[in-house]
Amino acid sequence: MTAEPPTRRPNIVFLLSDDHAAHAIGTYGSVVNRTPHIDAVAAAGARLDNLFATNSLCAPSRASILTGTYSHVNGVTTLDTFIDASQPTFVTALREAGYRTAFVGKWHMGEGSSEGVGHDPQGFDHWEALIDQGEYHDPRFRSPDGVRVEPGYATELITDLAIRWVESQGGSGSDAPWCVLVWHKAPHRPWEPDAAHAGLYAEGGPLGGTPIPVPPTFTDDLAGRSDTARRAAMRVADHLTAEDLKQPVPEGLSAQEEALWKYQRYMEDYLACVASVDDNVGRLTGWLRDRGELDDTIVVYASDQGFFLGDHGWFDKRFMYEESIRMPFVLSYPRAVEPGRALDRIVTNVDIAPTLLEAAGVPVPARMQGRSFWADLTDPVVSQADRDRDDEGFYYRYWMHDDRSHQVGAHYGYRTHRHTLIYFYNDGLGLPGCSDRRFDPEWELYDLEADPDELHNVADDPAHAQVRAELEARLWLAQAELGDEPHPDQPVPRLLSDRR
Repeated sequence: MTAEPPTRRPNIVFLLSDDHAAHAIGTYGSVVNRTPHIDAVAAAGARLDNLFATNSLCAPSRASILTGTYSHVNGVTTLDTFIDASQPTFVTALREAGYRTAFVGKWHMGEGSSEGVGHDPQGFDHWEALIDQGEYHDPRFRSPDGVRVEPGYATELITDLAIRWVESQGGSGSDAPWCVLVWHKAPHRPWEPDAAHAGLYAEGGPLGGTPIPVPPTFTDDLAGRSDTARRAAMRVADHLTAEDLKQPVPEGLSAQEEALWKYQRYMEDYLACVASVDDNVGRLTGWLRDRGELDDTIVVYASDQGFFLGDHGWFDKRFMYEESIRMPFVLSYPRAVEPGRALDRIVTNVDIAPTLLEAAGVPVPARMQGRSFWADLTDPVVSQADRDRDDEGFYYRYWMHDDRSHQVGAHYGYRTHRHTLIYFYNDGLGLPGCSDRRFDPEWELYDLEADPDELHNVADDPAHAQVRAELEARLWLAQAELGDEPHPDQPVPRLLSDRR
């Protein structure tokens, strides 16, 4: 099948969930759940297999998606650094080009803060944002008219409000195209399903009956990793709370049995929240089809980062490890993208903004640091060339070194198709009782071909010394190219110092 050429500028529906791991989506090979509606978007268009977050936290990733810039440029480096919402985004560029624009859902970049409304969404004709993380049930929404409570379940309500806004813009014959960001809270912690999906994956439930599969690395003792990884407070067995589990741990369990019980409870609710998101993806695409606009609309489904689903015994994200940084991203647009495409070149959340602008025929602001991958989705020759190109990579940086909830040390690194290099500079890690203590810097290096589960740190293995030296140089050069500052403790890479 050959995609028909577009005769008008596309509408854009950008669905974004929070903490939805790619390995909990059918089209990405999930063994724990079903996502037929997200899978249908991929089948009708394209699936990106190597799209990564450049800072695996909710607010920073959302800022990079909007602005097409890295955290050190857009200013949203942590959960506590709010966005300057006046900066250019792909939405402001679309609006200046004649698009009608709206935002509904989780903004989480400072809306309604004590510092004023300068962090509220800007560049939208219409916006309705959850307060901070938002509530699953009867959530509060902030808009230019103030704060109100909407009775119901957040995932359903966000979909309702998005549809309501588009319908207010007139029928499919309206001249100006529109863009609506439908940004969900789910499946973010504390994983509260709605009544329609609660118990869906529990033993005895419609999709239960047997325990949810446990990842092969669930019992990883982290012996092959750095001290930084072993200090992290995000183990399923130890750090899930009573609020997360929603019922007491059964008495008389061994430590191993208790860890497995907690994993099942965590995943039952997490996957039920995902099921609601998937159903609402189906609601939106079905509504577009009934409206006669599906072929003329770019539909994107993505998550703001990955998530540990018991992998290495963890939940949450933050680390520059595969389950954390890999973002699901599927897109359909029948007028330009042939069905069943898969793109395996490395791209990042910084690349999404210029891609959507190119798709809409709107110039990309010079400030944006990402590069569009639109041609890879629409031109088979370009796509094949990208598959054949030399090994490429991307720069990652996690800044929130004073985090007291999960105690993940600040770090940055460089990842290629074959290797991941990480430098934990550990500056001022705010561990309880030792907030002024500094831990020694640490390096990690993983050979993803030989060790896809990242179990064996080979940073100090002489057999990998040359690879490490080359990646350190590429890391340093990426920092310089992007305008980021290396930590003062980071040594100049040997391959670069030898040239001086």
